[in-house]
Amino acid sequence: MKKEFVTRAYELAKEQYAALGVNTDEAIAKMKDVKISLHCWQTDDVGGFEKPDATLGGGGIQCTGNYPGKSRSIAEMKADLEQAMSLLPGKQRLNLHAIYGDFGGQTVDRDQIEVKHFQTWIDWAKKHGIGLDFNPTCFSHPKSDDGFTLSSKDESIRKFWVDHVKRCRVIAAEMGKQLGTPCVNNIWIPDGSKDMPVDRGGHRAILKKSLDEIFEITYPKAYLKDAVECKLFGIGSEAMVVGSHEFYMGYAMKNNKLLCLDNGHFHPTEQIGDKISSCLLYVDELLLHVTRGVRWDSDHVVTFNDEIMLIAQEVIRCNALDRVNVGLDYFDGSLNRIGAYVVGTRAAQQAFLFALLEPTGLIRKFEEAGKNFERLAYLESMKTMLFGAVYDKYCLDNNVPVGIDYIAVIQKYEAEVLSKR
Repeated sequence: MKKEFVTRAYELAKEQYAALGVNTDEAIAKMKDVKISLHCWQTDDVGGFEKPDATLGGGGIQCTGNYPGKSRSIAEMKADLEQAMSLLPGKQRLNLHAIYGDFGGQTVDRDQIEVKHFQTWIDWAKKHGIGLDFNPTCFSHPKSDDGFTLSSKDESIRKFWVDHVKRCRVIAAEMGKQLGTPCVNNIWIPDGSKDMPVDRGGHRAILKKSLDEIFEITYPKAYLKDAVECKLFGIGSEAMVVGSHEFYMGYAMKNNKLLCLDNGHFHPTEQIGDKISSCLLYVDELLLHVTRGVRWDSDHVVTFNDEIMLIAQEVIRCNALDRVNVGLDYFDGSLNRIGAYVVGTRAAQQAFLFALLEPTGLIRKFEEAGKNFERLAYLESMKTMLFGAVYDKYCLDNNVPVGIDYIAVIQKYEAEVLSKR
């Protein structure tokens, strides 16, 4: 898209928003605070590097599709991530799972991982000036086959996973220390029951015990932020998930941890945007995992839809951008994986920019005066504002492709790199 066209369209949009008291230049400048953590597992369908040709094996995780070109090594993954980031405005972060360590072809079980297995990732992040986030991998392992990890009644299995998560916190804290930005270490476990359990309380008491042990050591908040992630149901855990929303909400409140809300982890009619303002009253920070569930927790590529818009609007309306950490969490193997990154990240960015361009103060006055018709009319009118021109200007200012110009770049990368794998 020609620079002159983008600039001309932006000037019109700037005037349109100014009539509502919104400064578009300030909104674009504020986008520097929107750092989205890219999930490394989109590049290889959650395979990891523990062993060659790794595939998922349990834990309710399922990636569908066999589009050619998925990454098969750390070098290929880094190249793909660099390609994706080159097409995105602003600065991102990278979210790693523990199975993505640089194990050098050696078998390293998860209760034995160390900082040295992730030092090349730290060096790579430092080179690119980005932060890292981290996740224990409590699935796709023989010791998770019976459906329980940190809540297992088998003490040897429970201890194995406690040791794994403890080591992950050590690694995450070192990532934050070396990179000068706190690493969010997010704990999600697949524990649950396919059919109606009798002893829900027993498993949840064990999970609490495990978490208490895991968090016995305190790390500086400048290095590490601990998060816990809830879920309503999953594949193979339809009847009960041990780490429910209520469980982790209570644990996060009581123990000053980040609560992770994944918008694919709730009932299809529930929106986590509605939960944000409530949760922020009781926890210092939130972690949001942004995805797109279709009928169930299917982790589709994020699009600029009503759900993601509400999430971003509630963060901005609560003036909580500095208290909310945002990451992507989807894995779609049915399309070009670089394209999945770019479409999904841009959609999340667009939602936050859209929220920053809202004349919230004006609309709130209508609401407080009981003028609900006027409130609704303004909210509807915002949907047809020249918003796209503002996002295009944001891309132009960051020297990345504007509009759909990134498609040709991705197609070229597919022809020259992905198709030859």
